[in-house]
Amino acid sequence: MPSAATGPSSNLTEVSALSAAQLLAVVHSQAEKIAALEHQLEWFRRQIFGHKSERFAPEPSPNQLHLGEAFPVPATTVQKTRAIPAHTRRVHPADGAESGEELKFFDESKVPVQTITLVHADVESLSPDQYDVIGEKVTYRIAQRPGSYQVLKYRRPVIKLKATQQILSLPAPQGVIQDSRADVSFIAGLLVDKFAWHLPLYRQHQRLAAAGIRVSRPWLTQLAQQAIGLLEPIYNAQFESVRHSRVKAMDETPIKAGRSGHGRMRTGYFWPVYGERDEVCFPFHPSRSADFVTQALGLKAAEKGVLLTDGYAAYERYVHKTGLKHAQCWAHTRRGLFEALPLEPAAAEALEQIKALYAIEEQIRTLKLSGEGKQLHRLTHSKPRVERFFQWVDEQLQRAGFTPSNPFIQALNYARERRAGLEVFLTDPDVPIDTNHLERALRVIPMGRKSWLFCWTELGARQVGVIQSLIVTCRLQGIDPYSYLVDVLQRVADQPASRVAELTPRLWKQHFAAHPLRSDIQEFPTQ
Repeated sequence: MPSAATGPSSNLTEVSALSAAQLLAVVHSQAEKIAALEHQLEWFRRQIFGHKSERFAPEPSPNQLHLGEAFPVPATTVQKTRAIPAHTRRVHPADGAESGEELKFFDESKVPVQTITLVHADVESLSPDQYDVIGEKVTYRIAQRPGSYQVLKYRRPVIKLKATQQILSLPAPQGVIQDSRADVSFIAGLLVDKFAWHLPLYRQHQRLAAAGIRVSRPWLTQLAQQAIGLLEPIYNAQFESVRHSRVKAMDETPIKAGRSGHGRMRTGYFWPVYGERDEVCFPFHPSRSADFVTQALGLKAAEKGVLLTDGYAAYERYVHKTGLKHAQCWAHTRRGLFEALPLEPAAAEALEQIKALYAIEEQIRTLKLSGEGKQLHRLTHSKPRVERFFQWVDEQLQRAGFTPSNPFIQALNYARERRAGLEVFLTDPDVPIDTNHLERALRVIPMGRKSWLFCWTELGARQVGVIQSLIVTCRLQGIDPYSYLVDVLQRVADQPASRVAELTPRLWKQHFAAHPLRSDIQEFPTQ
C-alpha cells in the first residue's frame, strides 16, 4: 500500500506496481476511511448548526447559525485584613441581625420595606397607660416574593412596666439559619433561581445590587451551602425510597467538578436514579467507575426488580451480581440507527419500525391502560413488530459489503446483542419502553453546565445533586419548589429523624401541602 510520507511520483510508482486485487483493497480501505470521516463531519455539523432531536424527520436548513453568549467576568472585591504574628487574616464582618444594629445594606428609595411590629405576650392584655415604650430594637431581614425583593423590618418595642419597673422586649425572630439576615423566603428564592431557573449566583448578586441591596457574593455562596446542608437528610430519605423501587432507571452525565491543575477541571459524573414513584436522585461520583453502581444502589435487590438503562457495560455487571432483570432502552437503540442514516438509507426502515412501537405506546397513554390491560396491548400489538424488527436486523447483518466498523453495522449489532433487554417491556407493564423520562429529569444538569459551567469542588457537586434531586422531584410531583422549600426549611430542624421521610416531596404533598408553613412576608400585610 502506498505510504503517506512519500511524494506524488513515488506514490504513482507504487500504485502502478500493485495487482488488481491489491488496488481493489486500497480503494475499499480508502472508501471506508472517507465514509467514517464523512460520518464524523456530519455529526459535528449537526451538533453546531443542525436540529439535535432524534425524531425521524427532515433536517432543517444547514445555513442556520449558532448565536454564542459571552459570560461577564465578575469584579473582584477588596477584603479587609488584620495582622497576626505569622500572617494576615481576613476580618469577618458582623451580620448584625441579632444585635438590632441598623446596618444600611439597602437603598430605601428602591427597596420596599415591610414593617412588622412584635409585641411581648406579657403586655398584650395591658392598656397603653399601664406601660411606657422606652425604646425600640430593630432587626432587618432580606425577604423575597417570587420575582421581587423586599426587606422585612421587625420593630420590637422595649417596654417598661410601671407597676413592677420590669423591662420587656422580644428577641429577634429565629431564622432557619442562625443569626443570618436572610429570611427563609430569600433562601428559597436563591435556591430556586440558581437550580430551577439556572441563574448563577454572580448574576443574582448583580440583580440584588440593581435592586439596591448590597451584600457580598461569598455570602450568597455560604447561604446556599448552609441551606442545602439542612436539606441533606431529606435527600437521603428520598434516595432510600428510590433504592426500594422495584423498577428503577439509571444513567450518568458528566460535570466539571474540582480542579486538577492550573486552569484545568476534573470530570466527575452525576448518576441519576429514577424510582417508580416519580422520585429522582442525583448522586455524584468523581469517576465513571462501574463499582459506583453497586455503591449507589446496593446489593439488596427488590423482588422481581428491574433496572432500565442504556448499553453501558457497568449496568450489565451490576444486574449479574444482584439477579435483577436488565431492561434496555429503545431510544438508545434508535440513536445509533439515526446516526447511521446519512450513510446508509436502509436505516430508515429500522427507524420506521421503531416509530411504530412508539405509536403503540401513545395509544396506551391515550386509552389510559395499566396493569394487565397494558401488558395485553403490548403483547398483541408491540410484540409482533419487535419480532419483525429483529428478523430485519438479522437479514441486514447477512448482507455482504459492510465492514464491522461501518456505523450501520455497529447500530445493528448494538440492537441484536441487547435483544433480551429490549424485550423486557413487553412482559412487564411497569417497565417503560425507554429512559426518556429519566433523560428529561436529568436535563437540569446539561442546562446548568451552560449557565454555571462547573462546580469548584466535589463537595459543591454533591450539594448540587442534593438540591436538584428535591427540585426536580417537586416538578415531577406537581409541587411548586418555592413553596416546598419555604416550608421544609422551617420544619427540618424540628422533624424527628424517624419521620424525616415525610418531608420528601412525594410524602410532603400528602402531609403538609394543604397547609404549608409560610414566610412572614406572606403572613403579614405590607405596611
